[in-house]
Amino acid sequence: MPAVSQRGGARRRTISEINMVPFIDVMLVLLIIFMVTAPLITTGIVDLPSVGKSKQRPEHVVELTVGSDETLRLRIDGKEPAAVSLQALATRVRDAQAGNANTPVVISADRAVKYEAVVNVMDILQRAGIQRVGLSVKQSGT
Repeated sequence: MPAVSQRGGARRRTISEINMVPFIDVMLVLLIIFMVTAPLITTGIVDLPSVGKSKQRPEHVVELTVGSDETLRLRIDGKEPAAVSLQALATRVRDAQAGNANTPVVISADRAVKYEAVVNVMDILQRAGIQRVGLSVKQSGT
């Protein structure tokens, strides 16, 4: 009898799966690298301005109050505040400083005022060349 070969049954199939072992090895190495370097990374330090108390109040001060309805009132040396428009603000403050650029301008605003309104006032004063502009801060009772 002649020998009959059965090649069809002994054929090897190709494996179409992804070999995961090298992938896992790379991931473990990356994990170890990140675990070692994470404690060495320093966090950034942010220097925030602090609120200080002045030793004495200046004798000549210009106070600008922004109301809850964004109206502006100008008080000079503690006198009765007068209403002022946004357009005339720079000239009124310069007149109140009376040529002395060291006269401080203090801005205080109502809690309900939008931040944008206060920034607009500060921008107008800065564009007018007024140097000493500060914000009034209410101390909370602790």
